[in-house]
Amino acid sequence: MASLVTPGSRGEAIGRLALAGIVVSLLPVLPFGDVLAYPFLILTTWFHEMGHGLTALATGQEFYRLAIFPNGSGVAEFAVGGNAPRLTHAAIAIGGPLGPSIAGAALIVASAHPRAWRPVLWAMVVAILASTIIWVRSATGWWALPVAAAILGLVAWRGSGGLQRFTLQFLGLTAAWSVFGAWRYFLTEQVVIEGQSQLSDTGAIAAVIGLPYWFWAGAILLASGAMFLAALRYALADKRRGPPPRKLPANVLQFRRR
Repeated sequence: MASLVTPGSRGEAIGRLALAGIVVSLLPVLPFGDVLAYPFLILTTWFHEMGHGLTALATGQEFYRLAIFPNGSGVAEFAVGGNAPRLTHAAIAIGGPLGPSIAGAALIVASAHPRAWRPVLWAMVVAILASTIIWVRSATGWWALPVAAAILGLVAWRGSGGLQRFTLQFLGLTAAWSVFGAWRYFLTEQVVIEGQSQLSDTGAIAAVIGLPYWFWAGAILLASGAMFLAALRYALADKRRGPPPRKLPANVLQFRRR
């Protein structure tokens, strides 16, 4: 049977991204879907909390620990110097919500480059395991993050190119989905985590910069949407996918320029 789309074409790329999107959206409602999706739910929390922690380090502050709880929530603990400007506090607060968006967009962009598939997956494995050793301090994080790393490592080691690309697309869409799925959290000024009441990320931004927390919620969602659409546009651009290589008969010598 002839293929419905040309391999390497824009139609194929759209189809693969659409399939990844369908899997992301339907996985939680499928039998055992929650179990299968759980390591990736934890991974999106890891993106978020590492966004806080790495932003703290990037602004010259201290990142102490990262805790992930069984319900999928998490917290990053960091210390900000007393003389740090307000923008430092705001940057660290916004680094968490934008973490999954940045990571998801980067993964979707990487899915457009075959040579990047395996290295990016291995880079994620190393980053997950290294962060688990250095910063993670919770039982859920200690088992769920290595499981996610093992899955990604297996795909990078033994998976076909198509599976590697799909995995990057799946993770990228999962990260983007987690941002928009958390809109209620962004539109909340205070939250309760492990029995303790604290400002939400948008509440923390509003507290140090001003303007209502719902304004910052809208800004975060708009910025995340812009990054996601830009990544999709990049990944689907025809100029990055030349025509598929011409299939020659087996008895024709082929020379490859190095």
